[in-house]
Formats: sequence, C-alpha cells, structure tokens
Amino acid sequence: MACWLYEGILMFGLVFIADYLFDTLSQSRHALAHRGLRMGYLFVVFGIYFGWFWSRGQTLAQKTWNIRVVDVNGQRISQGRAVLRYALSWLWFLPPLAAYSLGLGLVTTLTLLVLWIALWALASKLHPQQQFWHDQLAGTRLIHWRAPPRQPR
Repeated sequence: MACWLYEGILMFGLVFIADYLFDTLSQSRHALAHRGLRMGYLFVVFGIYFGWFWSRGQTLAQKTWNIRVVDVNGQRISQGRAVLRYALSWLWFLPPLAAYSLGLGLVTTLTLLVLWIALWALASKLHPQQQFWHDQLAGTRLIHWRAPPRQPR
C-alpha cells in the first residue's frame, strides 16, 4: 500500500503537467471545461505512463519499494500486456464510478471506493500466490526484486 500511495504522489505531478498541456492546447479557461474529454485524455496519459514503465519492469515508485511486474514465467512483460494490466486494474474503480454515475452523493461514493479497494486488496489474500486479481486476468504478477549491484569500473 505504501508503494500505491507513493505512486499517487507521482501521478499528481503527471496530472499537473498533462492537464497544463491539455488546457494550453484546448484553450480551456476553466478546469471543468471539456470535462469528459479531459478525463478520457488523462485515462490515455495514465495508460501510456503505466504501459511504458511496466513494459520496462517497474515504475519509479516500484523501484523504490523493490517491486517488479513480470509475466507468469518471470519475464519482462510486453507493452500490450502492460496496457491490458492497466485496463484491468480499473476494476478497482468501476463499482464506485458506476455508483457515482447513478447519482449517489460524493461522500457515499468515496465511502464505497474505500470499502471496495479494501475488499479488492483483501481478496488478493485468497489468490493462491497472493496476487491481485487483475494480475491473474492479465497474466502478470508482482515480485520482490532488487537490481544486481553495479560492478566498479
């Protein structure tokens, strides 16, 4: 969970830069202008971010916590599989997003989000290898990994 929180801090910076670019190119004067387009754009930006880093093994936050994304054979994953993993990871958010779109209030939706994420995380304990279910569906897994030490020159 600590890695997840650190990733969220890094994503804040990514959102700031991506949103600045979006606002500049679309000439938006208000943060809620083009809201649907903006959300779709950020979804794609996040997909590119995670797809690129996961296909190379790990994000910056995962490097900090020595976590690596690999396929079921322990090999580096392709960009296609990384993007699939990204899309499937949105299963964490679908029920609360659906509840919000049905008109439930913000507090109710946030409560549902916290409960759903806790349930999703606890469900990983039921997996035979203690992996998240979106990893099972994508054919990936998270491992503890340290880079080999560099040889002095």
